[in-house]
Amino acid sequence: MAKGHRSQIKRERNAQKDTRPSAKLSYARVSVQKACFVLDAIRGKDVQTALGIVTYNPRYASSLIKKLLESAIANAENNNGMDPAKLYVEECYANKGPTMKRVKPRAQGRAYRIEKRMSHITVVLNER
Repeated sequence: MAKGHRSQIKRERNAQKDTRPSAKLSYARVSVQKACFVLDAIRGKDVQTALGIVTYNPRYASSLIKKLLESAIANAENNNGMDPAKLYVEECYANKGPTMKRVKPRAQGRAYRIEKRMSHITVVLNER
């Protein structure tokens, strides 16, 4: 258990907070595996190259990640005062979200389960 006054504990917790600009999309209706194909393509690239990649990528997840990337760039510019020309994608990952379970009727009265997966996608930027 942490010792000290409540304000001290909060001050210490806020000092450890990550100050890199980021954007997070929760409950995206795309599986983690499908989102990671696009995220692997932009990881480590500068933001202009990454935007070009997701703009012309035919996958559905790339349209979601494009909006997320633009949001992270806007956060960096407005909240942190960073120059968009110097930014690059430092981290990008997709975590597993909840799964919607649905039923598909099959032959002879059987029912197969369909799992509609969701993911939480995060993009973290930094300056070079």
